[in-house]
Amino acid sequence: MKKKTAKFLTSAAGLVLALAFLVIFGGPSLLKAYVQLGVGSCQKIPVLCLCAGSEITNPAIDQDFKAQLIPYKFPKMQVSLPKGFNVVQEEMKEFYYTKGVRKYAGPVIYLLYEKPGFFIALFPQSRKQGVSDNYTFISRTLSAQTPKIKNLSDTFFAIMKTIFTPNLGDQKNIKMVKFSLPEHKGYVTYNLAPSENYFDCDIIDKEDGFFKIYIKDRKGILDLDKVFAIISTAKKQ
Repeated sequence: MKKKTAKFLTSAAGLVLALAFLVIFGGPSLLKAYVQLGVGSCQKIPVLCLCAGSEITNPAIDQDFKAQLIPYKFPKMQVSLPKGFNVVQEEMKEFYYTKGVRKYAGPVIYLLYEKPGFFIALFPQSRKQGVSDNYTFISRTLSAQTPKIKNLSDTFFAIMKTIFTPNLGDQKNIKMVKFSLPEHKGYVTYNLAPSENYFDCDIIDKEDGFFKIYIKDRKGILDLDKVFAIISTAKKQ
């Protein structure tokens, strides 16, 4: 974990220096071009222009479905998940949308947990932008849109969005919702395709702990309501 975090910090430091140069000698247009050249355009990767289109407060949880879930316990977190999925707990590392997650060809769920204040410790410069906790950092990241880049801060969070977003398929039907549950709040970015579904859940608990639940639903058996039932079971271990 320490080696991965050090690599992430080194890459981020280089990123900030490159962006500072562009701010001084360029401007918004050059910053947008920098992101599009390095990551891609909204035409190729629609998630770069996506933000939450609606907010769901206290969605009804399907208790029958929840009762069928299998409890999993990992060193950092516990969660209940449906049958038929490979389940992997990940560590924070540098990964980009275009690379995706390819370790498993079949249905798979990747899990990640980081402690309260993790992103502020990782990127202390974000405090200058009014970011003081994990939730604010994730909100700024997922709200970033490449066409709206005006300054260094906008560029930073637009690039962070590509780092935090895994493979979501062809993105033809991609959507993002903001949600709040009694014990959790956050965002779900999802793509309901004809034969398979993708769900990328960025979740914050009451203590500001961060959970990511990424689901590659190859059989298309899950929907947003079932995903909320899964999210409601996530706890720090």
